[in-house]
Amino acid sequence: MTDYKPISCIDYSLLEESIVLRRELRLGWHDDDGRDHVETVRPVDLQTRASEEYLTFLCRNGQSREVRLDRIVRFEAITH
Repeated sequence: MTDYKPISCIDYSLLEESIVLRRELRLGWHDDDGRDHVETVRPVDLQTRASEEYLTFLCRNGQSREVRLDRIVRFEAITH
């Protein structure tokens, strides 16, 4: 059994919109070790595995990463 807690439908839709429109996000999250991160990223995909949802994104250095959605603390679309 997982401790995953689904995020709101509105937040999920905003993440989808950022992917489709190729908008960068200012993303804050906790990693698996509990460390806090805040980075500007380009969201690439949303996936579901074993009843948990994940965001795949590219960091500014080109590194691909993913975060479980319920570990995201905040996000904001960056408009240019």
